[in-house]
Amino acid sequence: MLTALPLPPPPAALLRRIDAQVPLTFKRRLLLPLLNRVFAEPLAEGEFDALEDRRVSLMVEDLGIRLTLTLQDAQFQFTAQPGEATIRGGWREFLCLATRREDPDGLFFQRRLSIEGDTELGLQVKNLLDAQEADLTQGLPGQLLLKLDAWAQQRQR
Repeated sequence: MLTALPLPPPPAALLRRIDAQVPLTFKRRLLLPLLNRVFAEPLAEGEFDALEDRRVSLMVEDLGIRLTLTLQDAQFQFTAQPGEATIRGGWREFLCLATRREDPDGLFFQRRLSIEGDTELGLQVKNLLDAQEADLTQGLPGQLLLKLDAWAQQRQR
């Protein structure tokens, strides 16, 4: 008699377990260089200067992850301070943003992503990110995002 193998945990549960084990200092070392490299040209050209000393939180609700970004000396940084604006959604929605698989406006209009707090600042960040040609699929972390994206799409079928 064959016994069924247990199914792997859903992606959100797996990511929640992994995230709980990863210290913020490691996340900074992994994510900040990627963000600053991907957006190096617009950062150097001052396109994100309106965010200097402002704070925007990204809240991945189904994973319980909150990262607050700020801009200091033309570089993205994480801060422990609360965000003035919060962009909130599930991990799949943020994955769609990072891989540019879906239009950000569509994600907001469908209420799959929302902005709270200083909505003007949140919309400014969304528009800045939407205007960029680059996506976050570069390098090893980017390749992991693409694999995660493919896995999520496969599980939806």
